Formats: sequence, structure tokens, C-alpha cells
Amino acid sequence: MKEIKYTINRFYLLAMASMIPTLFFASVASTQDYPIMDRIAAKIIQKYQQSSCQQLWEEKSHPKAKSPREQEAVQFLRNDPRMRQAFIDKVAAPIANKMFECGMIP
Repeated sequence: MKEIKYTINRFYLLAMASMIPTLFFASVASTQDYPIMDRIAAKIIQKYQQSSCQQLWEEKSHPKAKSPREQEAVQFLRNDPRMRQAFIDKVAAPIANKMFECGMIP
């Protein structure tokens, strides 16, 4: 019985290890599909990383109107689910980490 359990665990470990390169290359390929989106995401990430918590709290309490370019970018994300997913995958963790550090999310 122990040998069967060991074999099954080993099988799952090997299966997971073989999936890692596939997932890595899929994520790299998806970000290379949208070079402009990558630059916008990098700019947003940089803004959050360089802003102080006080600056982020002030922006949250006094949001400014979006420029026409920002509105256009948002419209592209609304119209292209794959681009939206790639964008959110890229920016979600850095933004959530900063918001957590600043006490903006529990």
C-alpha cells in the first residue's frame, strides 16, 4: 500500500514538473502579444511602487478624471478579453501588495 501511495505521489510530482515550462512559455507568449499593454502595465506598476501610502490615499479620496488616452486604453481592455487578462495578470500582484502595505485592503 505504501508503495502505491509513493508511486502516485511521484506521478503527480512529475506531472506538475512537466507543466511548469508550458505555463512559463504560455505566460511569456501572452505578454509578447501586447507590447503597448506591457508598457502601460509597467508604467502603472512603477507608479504604485514609487508612490507613498499617503499619496495613494489622497488619490483614492480625490480621483481625477481619465484622459482621452486612458479612456481609450480602458476601452481596448473591455473589448479584448485576452489582453485584459494579460494586463490584470501583470498588474494585480504589485498593486495588491502595495495596497496591503498601505492598509487599503485587509
